[in-house]
Amino acid sequence: MKKVILGLLLLGAVMMQLRADEGMWIPLLIEKYHIDDMQAAGLKLSAEDIYSVNQACLKDAIVLFGRGCTGELISSEGLLLTNHHCGEGNIQFHSSVEHDYLTDGFWAMNRDEELPNPGLSVAFLRYMEDVSEQVLGGLEAGLEEQEKEMDIRTSIGEIIRKATEGTELRAEVKPFYYGNSYYLFVYESYTDVRLVGAPPSSIGNFGSDTDNWV
Repeated sequence: MKKVILGLLLLGAVMMQLRADEGMWIPLLIEKYHIDDMQAAGLKLSAEDIYSVNQACLKDAIVLFGRGCTGELISSEGLLLTNHHCGEGNIQFHSSVEHDYLTDGFWAMNRDEELPNPGLSVAFLRYMEDVSEQVLGGLEAGLEEQEKEMDIRTSIGEIIRKATEGTELRAEVKPFYYGNSYYLFVYESYTDVRLVGAPPSSIGNFGSDTDNWV
């Protein structure tokens, strides 16, 4: 989940040219707090172009890939890109002595050559919501920390149940600002994720973690 947010939020850091107001911004709050500064710095997008539940927007092109990586939707037919290390395990899964896709790379020339990846999923963020009042509003004063945590977990469980009941969606509620705010994230997941192409590791893994994080 966090990776999906980062994929959206890091755009803000780039647009603000790494000034003091860079950082992680919650998409839901961009219109309220950040869009004027972003547009003053040259951004041509509106807040709804970045995050909207009523129209296609940037959030619809960014996915949670696997258990924590980001991915980008780049075609109307569902073609995704992600970092090489995020899919490396799946490339290795399909590799053999005869077909060393890690070393040589892999490219499917048609749909029949695409390789399925059991257990791999991608998730699209459908919407997010501030549920701080629902989580914290009913807490009694003077509760012990353990009791408070139990009440918070109960509230979160109920919020998730209501958000997903009768659907195939999944949801998470995460604390922000040191537990002073809570946000609900609702996702739609896809499990038919196929390997279409991968460069050789000498290219895809160039720089390794140093290149990825620094």
